[in-house]
Amino acid sequence: MNLDILTPDEKLYEGTADAVTVPGSNGILQILNGHAALISSLAKGDVRVSTPEGEKIFKIEGGVVEVANNKVIVLAE
Repeated sequence: MNLDILTPDEKLYEGTADAVTVPGSNGILQILNGHAALISSLAKGDVRVSTPEGEKIFKIEGGVVEVANNKVIVLAE
């Protein structure tokens, strides 16, 4: 699936991912290929991205995640 992680200042990540784990405001969410459409607020924590090259970790202070049609967009603070 395609993933974009954006902050007000920069694009932290743009590429493909096998799995994305985000700190939802009501608990941890894991997003896999074919995930149902979703919009959720995010809490402070780590966004973990599993790629064929390995795992990448991004620290965020909160934000929003949107999932639709195998595209994940994280708007992070």
